[in-house]
Amino acid sequence: MTVAYSITQSGLFEPFELQVSRGQIADHVRVFQFGANTNIQTSATTVWTGTTSNYSYPASATVMKISSSDANDASPSGTGARTVQIIGLDANYLLTTETVALNGQTAVNTVNSYIRINEMTVLTAGTGATAAGTIYAGVGAVTSGVPATIYSLIPVGYNKDAQCVWTVPAGYTAYMTSCTWTAGNTTANLLITGVLLSRPLGSVFQIESTCKFNVGTSFDRHFDTPIPFAEKTDLEMRIGSSTAGSAGTGEFHIIYIKNDATL
Repeated sequence: MTVAYSITQSGLFEPFELQVSRGQIADHVRVFQFGANTNIQTSATTVWTGTTSNYSYPASATVMKISSSDANDASPSGTGARTVQIIGLDANYLLTTETVALNGQTAVNTVNSYIRINEMTVLTAGTGATAAGTIYAGVGAVTSGVPATIYSLIPVGYNKDAQCVWTVPAGYTAYMTSCTWTAGNTTANLLITGVLLSRPLGSVFQIESTCKFNVGTSFDRHFDTPIPFAEKTDLEMRIGSSTAGSAGTGEFHIIYIKNDATL
């Protein structure tokens, strides 16, 4: 049998973005961050599935407690999620990752300390093939699997966190190419406000982009030239509605690139 190879198999003629996704360009990493807010408030709040208030950030690197709202999310024999992967930043904002074996509603401490959690994903599961409950990363007293302060969570059915919050690792610069807000509600004529924010280390949140659109639609913003964000910058999307109760989502696309060591 004759095998036909793509002329772009080596990546020499492929678009830059595809080459990055294929890992063919050294020190370039793509990020697609997605979040959901099931109860939009009248003032713009973080696009995440945590609470109706804005996301709170750790003041310093800390050991995280990983737990679930359901006892079936447990290793090695639970029917729900068994292990989760944590990808975050340490005290120096350097990338760090680990895999945590769950123990149901009983918290399991991470080995590493995190000043930010950028991603949390279910890696393995039992016969249910998905998490049975909501999986949390946080600190403080854990009640029925829920920590007092939540820094990341995986909603039931997602197997991945759903929060439009991300921080640029040390030694890298991030370039945002686009962001999108959506909102839906059975009530017509609601006005939705979307906000993209950045906070450089030691500074305050600044508006990078904002929009207004009608409920039941979406708003896409593509940047003709990607917006650069320096290392250790917090990025966050927020969404608000003229009447509380709408459900919305947000997403953004980023390529982050290792800084030139000679600069």
